[in-house]
Amino acid sequence: MFKNILLAVDGSNYSDTVIAHGIELAKAFKSHISVLTVSDIRIFEWASAIGADGFVPVIPTGIYKEESSRLLDEKSDKILAKTAHLLEKENLAFETSKVVGAPVDAILEHSLTADLVIMGKRGEYERWDNKALGATVESVGRSIRKPLIVSKRTFQPIRRVLIAYDGSDHANRALQYAGHIAEALCAQIHILVVTDDRELGEHFAKEAENYLINYQVTLQTTIQEGSPDKVICEIAANEKVDLIAIGAYGRSRIKETILGSTTEHILRLSTCPVLLAR
Repeated sequence: MFKNILLAVDGSNYSDTVIAHGIELAKAFKSHISVLTVSDIRIFEWASAIGADGFVPVIPTGIYKEESSRLLDEKSDKILAKTAHLLEKENLAFETSKVVGAPVDAILEHSLTADLVIMGKRGEYERWDNKALGATVESVGRSIRKPLIVSKRTFQPIRRVLIAYDGSDHANRALQYAGHIAEALCAQIHILVVTDDRELGEHFAKEAENYLINYQVTLQTTIQEGSPDKVICEIAANEKVDLIAIGAYGRSRIKETILGSTTEHILRLSTCPVLLAR
């Protein structure tokens, strides 16, 4: 199913995990891997803004921009060389590319020819920001139309998959993607339905079971009351789940403003990678 996998790498601590998951899935699906790294031009825009309006009114010179561009280009080459070395060792088919631009735009554009995208939960600037979720992955997750795996800092082979199912179109796609991944990796599947309506929960659980029964996987089902994000993350942590699969951003932006985004809460709280389906 996932014949073309896009890996977005930036040289951060998360990039090695992104590559490791890419290798794991590419071997299982006999996939071609596309590796993308982006030289973020926003640093020039930021520097110019500081020069014009900041405390120190110094606008970056042409020499500064030229030297910075050269350093970013060298950094991209090193990132791609390291990634290529790791993929060559695994005898995988791949190609690499580097782009100068805004990371979100570049990843979304390259995702158009991918079946699956993998990127890190945080980026290279994580040490200067105490947020638990990077701005780039949040923006990509909201806009992308392909399945997206958001990796954590350390790699763990996928052996247990938790699917949060609520009967929505997005959750139905998550069911499909997770089923293929679990079958290819010989992983167990735990179907989780979080609802205060027991009858509705049983209906959704049966619906998910009926779909996955045709996959060569071991199934377990749980129906539980509570806040979806907290219940999903607690069960995933307690059962040492290796991948959570969810339908992403199902609410309207107005409801998210009032109640908060369940997707973002799960991405922030989860101790394992999260598969987002739209």
